[in-house]
Amino acid sequence: MFRKILIANRGEIAVRIMRTCQEMQIKTVAIYTEVDSHSLHVQLADEAVKCVSGTGYLAIDWIIQTALEMGAQAIHPGYGFLAENPVFAAKIQEAGLVFIGPDAQTMALMGDKAKARETMVSYGFPVVPGGTGVVTSDEETLQMARKLGYPVLIKAVAGGGGRGMRLALQEDQLLQSLESARSEANSCFGNQDVYLEKYLVGCRHVEMQILADNYGQVVTLGERDCSIQRRHQKLIEESPSPALTPELRARMSEVSHDAAEAVRYRGVGTLEFLLDQDYNFYFMEMNTRIQVEHTVTELVCGLDLIKEQIRIAAGEPLGYDQSDIRLTGWAMECRINAEDPVTFMPSPGKIEYYRPPGGFGVRVDSAAYSGYTVSPYYDSLISKLVVYGQTRVDVLTRMQRALAEFSIRGVKTTIPFHQRILADQDFQRGEFTTDFIQQKLDSDVQSSQEYPTHLDQDDEARDTLLAAVLSAAIETYENSENERYRIINIQPTGKMRSSWRMVGLCGGGLQ
Repeated sequence: MFRKILIANRGEIAVRIMRTCQEMQIKTVAIYTEVDSHSLHVQLADEAVKCVSGTGYLAIDWIIQTALEMGAQAIHPGYGFLAENPVFAAKIQEAGLVFIGPDAQTMALMGDKAKARETMVSYGFPVVPGGTGVVTSDEETLQMARKLGYPVLIKAVAGGGGRGMRLALQEDQLLQSLESARSEANSCFGNQDVYLEKYLVGCRHVEMQILADNYGQVVTLGERDCSIQRRHQKLIEESPSPALTPELRARMSEVSHDAAEAVRYRGVGTLEFLLDQDYNFYFMEMNTRIQVEHTVTELVCGLDLIKEQIRIAAGEPLGYDQSDIRLTGWAMECRINAEDPVTFMPSPGKIEYYRPPGGFGVRVDSAAYSGYTVSPYYDSLISKLVVYGQTRVDVLTRMQRALAEFSIRGVKTTIPFHQRILADQDFQRGEFTTDFIQQKLDSDVQSSQEYPTHLDQDDEARDTLLAAVLSAAIETYENSENERYRIINIQPTGKMRSSWRMVGLCGGGLQ
């Protein structure tokens, strides 16, 4: 087992990894930039080294050299940044260190979304209809989109978190969306390559968690439903999915198991699928790293996935097989971001007061605290609020209580938005798809006589219009601390005051 691990990340995932390392009696080395000097991951690490490179957490050579100088045997990349960079993984191995994740060759194969699709097709696994590789010209893109039929999704081959992804509903939007997707992909991942998929309407986003060791043992740990999204970025995840039957779960688990075996995968991984209205499922992509939402799987399977990652990377066998896996209860995660709950614009600044919820079945993964400054230079995620219960009803009740108890002042947060989702009857019945958020917003806009019923499909124009409608509703109410605990029971009146539209009334988001 490793004696010391360097964590090439920041924020809540760095803290999450450190806590497991401490339990495993493994020393940790944190790296940090100037703006992160007082961050919690720096405070909790056994040792911390300030980045000397302007590229900070992306400085591959400096990170590896620091690990060697500090006496670390392995590097954990967390998620984001360099977590799915095969060059980083290869250089770590060349330096005589261990990359806590799959090998560089597997990462290059499955981390490239276009190559991963081609690989799954070659093995006969079901994939979302789409192109056979990277599109290289405007004409090729036009021809492929016509063949697939609109709407189509343009997706970055190195993408993740909704970055480098654009939806084209019709042909006159395609080339502008293509340029936008390429630009964002290049900015976020240093790779502007994109490919096309058919956009399947009315689907769920369901992903399967796998573990695989170096000796051919593969287990699946159930699914997560990640359908509650805004512009392809996940907001709420839960396990199990309300949509899956035991038979469908078994089929998806078998495909995921076979896919991992086919590519000789090692470590923690996630296969992402779209589930259509007829319960057909299609492979979208594979994430060759720990996921943000791994927490919900941990609660229903009882395994520490970070610990399993480290054990596998250290060469240990899993020590159990599929028959030993027991999935019990229900878990749900709300991502609490430092964002305006009306416009979803980032809300950086100093957190003046931070009081997380607690109690039975409540878990908060966070690097925030009173006095912590949310930087404008990194992701806006503040906390991951996760709850567990025996049934989905238990979880919904517990999550509502926990959201009401969560108090953050000094920055705006998405807490009120989550409260409104949890109060929605369709969500409570488990009746939702990846279009859920947009359908609710569109419905409220179209029901208002003060705004046009035909929405411009341009993202910026749409968001501006939706924000205007929501702001108009919010202005009719007082923003008081007491309102936080009554929000779920408020009965709206007036044409613009639907329960959905009252998402930003009060609470952490408008402190």
